[in-house]
Amino acid sequence: MSATAGQAQSESSLAERLGFKPDQVVQEIGYDDDVDEELRESVEAVIEAELVDEDYDDVVDVVLLWWREEDGDLFDGLTNVMTPLADGGHIWLLTPKAGRDGHVEPSDIGEAATTAGLAQTKSVSAAKEWSGTRLVPPKAHK
Repeated sequence: MSATAGQAQSESSLAERLGFKPDQVVQEIGYDDDVDEELRESVEAVIEAELVDEDYDDVVDVVLLWWREEDGDLFDGLTNVMTPLADGGHIWLLTPKAGRDGHVEPSDIGEAATTAGLAQTKSVSAAKEWSGTRLVPPKAHK
């Protein structure tokens, strides 16, 4: 196996560990120069497409939300990104790890998510500098 193939394997497994799948539409919000490029590339490798930005105006399967403490009110941020979610979609809230600039306390995430009507289903170390929290909206009553 070439070094490139090995690198692609580790990149895709990073996104696969977070549950990304081929053909998903993933909207990225909060992009800045501090985001983890390896994670972004991993997601794009798994979904076999580029991430769409906040100007995308159709439904999405996953929102990748990069959020820092100074980005404002997390509740507002979460409610804004719920609008384009498809049924069964979810949000990956990515926040700087403890001790990093922009760190968001887990209690603040829990409070904002609950107030926004979201359930926290998983928390992971998503990248070297970033923690990930998977948030899902309540199931629609059919």
